[in-house]
Amino acid sequence: MLETLDLNRKLDREEYIRQLARRQIQLRELGFQVYQQKRPVVLVFEGWDAAGKGGVIKRITEKLDPRGFVVYPISAPHGEDKTRHYLYRFWRRLPERGTIAIFDRSWYGRVLVERVEGFAAEKEWKRAFKEINAFERQLQDFETIVVKFWLHISREEQLRRFEERQQIGYKAWKLTDEDWRNREKWGAYEDAAEEMLVKTSTTLAPWTLVEANDKYWARVKVLSRLVEVLAKELNHRPADPLKKAKNKS
Repeated sequence: MLETLDLNRKLDREEYIRQLARRQIQLRELGFQVYQQKRPVVLVFEGWDAAGKGGVIKRITEKLDPRGFVVYPISAPHGEDKTRHYLYRFWRRLPERGTIAIFDRSWYGRVLVERVEGFAAEKEWKRAFKEINAFERQLQDFETIVVKFWLHISREEQLRRFEERQQIGYKAWKLTDEDWRNREKWGAYEDAAEEMLVKTSTTLAPWTLVEANDKYWARVKVLSRLVEVLAKELNHRPADPLKKAKNKS
């Protein structure tokens, strides 16, 4: 599945700025509809280290009302979370009606990092596919809008970004020894991702695969897909600022 993605897709900066502004304005309008219609929204971001998840999330939230969303950066469980079922910490972070919860990594860690690194037994991560599908089905039964993104980059592009982070002081904190170790298991992670995408891309909660070698392309694709899904789920078509500007001219 991942091999079919064209990682050469790009946007030039001028078109990126136009499309980004367009989608952010539409997303702000849809965010108000989320509040008015009292629909909970869950956004899930998975993908390779340095694939640009944080940058995409920043562009989603830039123009939203800060009272209407929360971002959860998910890492290894600690304290009480570590003593309970792995879904517990996500259940208690689910959004209230009319708000958006954004997960920078998620419950899919059970079938990705926990599988590859041996933190979950084989019977546990194999069972997790059904558990996750049931979990997301329950969310949708509660009228939750669930949108899932996988950001995909090439191994070569990941190396370039790692090396860039090493050279730039304000980005260096993002790079850890664990990131370098994970590169050595690229094949195992790719196999795990492929199986995850096949077994958890359902009719109600399909994965959107994002070609992310070019950050401009990735950001606009994610925002465009998000506008599309929210417009359909909320039965509200947001105004297109580009068409308005064209009509005025």
